[in-house]
This record gives sequence, structure tokens and C-alpha cells, in this order.
Amino acid sequence: MPGPLSHLTVIELAGIGPGPFACMLLADMGARVIRIDRPPVPARGGLEALMRNDSVVDRGRQSLSLDLKDPRAVSVVLRLVQKADILVEGFRPGVAEKLGLGPAHCQAHNPKLVYGRMTGWGQTGPLAQAAGHDINYVALSGALHAIGKADQPMPPLNLVGDYGGGGMLLALGVLAAAHQARHSGEGQVVDAAMTDGAALLMAAQYGLMAKGFWQDQRESNFLDGAAHFYGTYACLDGGHVAIGAIEPQFYRQLLALCGITDPHFEQQWEQGQWPALREKLAALFRTRTRAQWCQLLEGTDACFAPVLSMSEAVDHPHNAARGTFVRQDGVLQPAPAPRFDRTPSTLPPKAPRTGEHTAELLAQAGFSATEIEDLLGARVAHRDIP
Repeated sequence: MPGPLSHLTVIELAGIGPGPFACMLLADMGARVIRIDRPPVPARGGLEALMRNDSVVDRGRQSLSLDLKDPRAVSVVLRLVQKADILVEGFRPGVAEKLGLGPAHCQAHNPKLVYGRMTGWGQTGPLAQAAGHDINYVALSGALHAIGKADQPMPPLNLVGDYGGGGMLLALGVLAAAHQARHSGEGQVVDAAMTDGAALLMAAQYGLMAKGFWQDQRESNFLDGAAHFYGTYACLDGGHVAIGAIEPQFYRQLLALCGITDPHFEQQWEQGQWPALREKLAALFRTRTRAQWCQLLEGTDACFAPVLSMSEAVDHPHNAARGTFVRQDGVLQPAPAPRFDRTPSTLPPKAPRTGEHTAELLAQAGFSATEIEDLLGARVAHRDIP
């Protein structure tokens, strides 16, 4: 597979959320990702069906299904580790060690291995063993408090903790450690916690607060919905548009294109005037449809964009021109990013079925045909359920 990471092999101990997202990013950039799946079971609907390994996030893998409660399965993983560059796991702290697949076990077989650990609270601290989800980790970082209406925080989907503060942080961490291992000959453990990552994403806000330019309450700042020049507005047809005219020259262009001559709008940075100015802009945007506002403002320096639904976004001319979204077997999904000019990424194969590559991967690891059949017969290893 092409891509800038085609020289890397990653072992992924299957999980949900940010760990798989990090491995998707690595696979998108060409890394060979071998996912160690639990034994396959028929989907029974509900949460179990939601969590099956058939999503967009699981694209680009090879699937080896093993019962890690059996020492023979652990030995298979350790054999694969010998030729791997990175291992990623997302268990609670201590679980991998109990399985015999902790950092010490794996690095004893491969001292250069980078061992990536993805958790919500981190490997240490008083909450390390507690259950949680994105909303909890984001809450602890200060990020959730800053998002939403004045009277209630609003979770920003699971983007800030799971994916931005978790998966992307982990991908960056393991790549940095892999690069360092090329120079030192030694791997290391990467402790990526969603609480840490969500806090990092708030760096600009903490910096603004230190300078006195950010208030620690919702809808009180220029980026959190208080300012009239940075927010969303409903249109005549029920659609919405997004305005981000922060800089004076962009703000002036917005006013000019909208035909606004009211001197009240000259008080752009007078915070006490923001509610009244927002009401005036809201009334203006309700006079035209979203398409009419796009015709007037899109592509200008007014810092404008229509608020598109997920299904609409794929057909927008800008996204279409860049190939931002693709379809694979009828499944709409984001294309790999960022773009590389010399070693471009391509969309990897769709998510595998659990155990789809079990026999193939065991053979590549040096197991004979007889040994493979023995592992399958003993239900240590599993083939896929079609």
C-alpha cells in the first residue's frame, strides 16, 4: 500500500474509540496494521452491533482473531511483535500486563517496539481505573465547560476527547516515538490520555485567559457564541450559515456585502453591544435563504460558509474538487488526510471481517499448515464469520 508510513508495521489490540481511530490514520498513510480481534460472535443488535468491526474507522486492517485468554494466543501475538514497529492497546491500566502483553513482555521480544497506550484518564492518577467516556474526559479538562449555551454545557459530539484529544494525540505520540527509536535503537511506552489531549486542545483558550482576553464562562467570549461576528444564523428557509469575520478587514467586507450601514456595527469589539448586534444580524439573515446567502457571500473574504449536513457536505463543490469524501462499496466516508505530494495516501481496503486474515497472518508469522489447523481446531485462533 502506498503512503508515507508504508515502512511501518502496527499491531492493534482491538478496541473502540480513539485507539482504532489512531490506527485508521496510520493505515490511511500506508502503515500495515494487523488488528488482533476477539473471537467472532454473531451480532445480536443494539450496542453489540454498533461496536462490531465493520465501520469506516476500521478500514485498512488485516484481522487476526485470537482468544487472548489462552497462552498460545499470547505467544502468537508476541511472535508478531518481533517484527512490528508499534503496538497499540486501549485497555484499562494493568489489563495488558495480566494478559502477558504489557510493555515489558512485548519489549523483551522487540526492544525497539513503540508501545502506545490509549486511555481516558491515563495510566496513572486517582481516576486511572475508573470507567468513563469522551464526555467525562472532556469535562475534566475544562473544555466541556467552555462549550454550549450560557446556562448549560453542550458535548461537542465525541470529537474533542475520543478523536482530537485521543486518537490524534496517540498517532502523533507513537510516530514521534518510532522516529526516535530509529536513532536510539530503543522503543518506549506512549501514555496517551484523553484528559491530557482535551486539555492540550484548549491551549489557546488558557493562553487568552492568562492575558485577560477570555472569561471562564460560556457565551462570554468571541469564539464561544457571544460575539455577533462569530456564530451561526438561521435563514429564511430554515438552513443555517456560519460567520467568522474576526479581523477588521473581513468584518468590513461582511458589512459591505450585506449592505449594512448602521453605525452601531462599528462597535465590533464592544462586548456589551454584542447581544444587540447579534439580534440585528439574526434578523438580517432571516430575510434570505441559505442558497441566496451563499450566492452573495461564499468565496469572499467575509469568512462565510453554509452549515452543511453530513449528506450535503459530500456534494459541495469545494469538497468535491478536493475529493474530501469518497464512497467505498456504497459507504460514504472521509478520504485520507493530510495530502502528501511524493508519497500520497490512498483509501485503504474496507474494514475486514473479524478473523478474515487469520490463516494468512499465521502462515506469514511462520506457523506451519498443521500448526494453524491445530490453533483453529483448539479455538485459540478463529476464522471469520461471513
